[in-house]
Amino acid sequence: MKISNETIYNENGYRLHILPSKKYKTVSIVAKMKAPLKREEITERALLPHVLQKATNRYPETRVLQSALENLYGTGFSSDGTKKGENHILSFRMEVVNEAYLSDQEPIFENALEIFSDILFRPKADQNAFDEKIVNREKQTLEQKITSIKDDKMSYANMRLIDHMCKGEPYALHVHGYLEDFKNISSKSLYEYYQRMINRDQLDVYIIGDIDENEIKPLADKYFSRNADNESESGAVTEVKSADGKVNEVIEREDVNQGKLHIGYRTNITFGENDYFALQVFNGLFGGFPSSKLFMNVREKHSLAYYAASRFESHKGLLLVFSGIDPKDYDKAKTIILEQMEAMEKGDFTEEDVESSKEQVVNQLQETMDHASGLIEVLYHQMLSGTDISAEEILNNVRQVTKEDVVKVAEKIELDTVYFLTSQEGGEL
Repeated sequence: MKISNETIYNENGYRLHILPSKKYKTVSIVAKMKAPLKREEITERALLPHVLQKATNRYPETRVLQSALENLYGTGFSSDGTKKGENHILSFRMEVVNEAYLSDQEPIFENALEIFSDILFRPKADQNAFDEKIVNREKQTLEQKITSIKDDKMSYANMRLIDHMCKGEPYALHVHGYLEDFKNISSKSLYEYYQRMINRDQLDVYIIGDIDENEIKPLADKYFSRNADNESESGAVTEVKSADGKVNEVIEREDVNQGKLHIGYRTNITFGENDYFALQVFNGLFGGFPSSKLFMNVREKHSLAYYAASRFESHKGLLLVFSGIDPKDYDKAKTIILEQMEAMEKGDFTEEDVESSKEQVVNQLQETMDHASGLIEVLYHQMLSGTDISAEEILNNVRQVTKEDVVKVAEKIELDTVYFLTSQEGGEL
């Protein structure tokens, strides 16, 4: 994967990605743990990153751990969980100052790696259980986060669209977990799951910055090597489904002033396929940029939406449309949105439109890859999809997309689900 001069080592129970680059003044360290999305463990898994980063055996209190990070020139640490296709990815991130730029001779980088390793492999635990106070506090925080999703009506509508669209598929699982699971999660049961996860998950570690590969490799092995189970998870093979030909229309009523009309399509295209670059350009034309058909027609021309946009899921093959409308405008807004897709299929856009979208996609990609975190995400996408393509090839493939390629993509896309969250008196289906 020559997006960068990346070297990959697959040994010692993990996969190490070293990316020397003089572009950055800091060194970024990212660990990604991958396992299939499973209903029976998703809430524990969602909870774990928050528990792990609160305390370790060596730094047994949150303020002590934070102080240790601050003492390394304000080193930052964060973690989260996301879905990529039908895999649940836990990401742990650290950014540390490059000691080459310091007069201080203290081994800042190794000290940071040691703390990172402590957080992953030696979290605060006693008698095969996490600290109960930490677990209870983080359970409460996560419960509040899950509950608050309903207050963010755009996020809630998107979640409900996926609930209906992907019913029975692992992708429908909620990445933050489920409230009803919390009563069965104890500090002991969570630690038992942690032990399975840390030995079973596929672990990728990325280190990027102005670094010497010969120095980094032994240090990384010292702090990230593990004896992974022989039955280590390789992750799920995501099922990319086509629409079944019957459009699923769903209306739900809440106490809302603004209706949320969200529409789900199946693209039948995923990251790594030849049509993927044309899909990026298609999305720019359709709803990805302020010059798109959705924005210009639904919002600007007809003044039917407070917002109207689209995005696609790279590994599951979904295209999602979001719009906020007056509840009474449901039929009109839905019709105009569906008409924009028909226009894409008919090639109702100019060569200049295609060139503009290509330029915006290229600029977006360049901006993403200019940042260490963005570059790591692009490389990890490639790792997940088993592709091997350079940055130059990615950009050139986008630049070579033609109008005919975009139409071909539009013809592959199938309408699956129309979801409308409306007021108690709002529009009818």
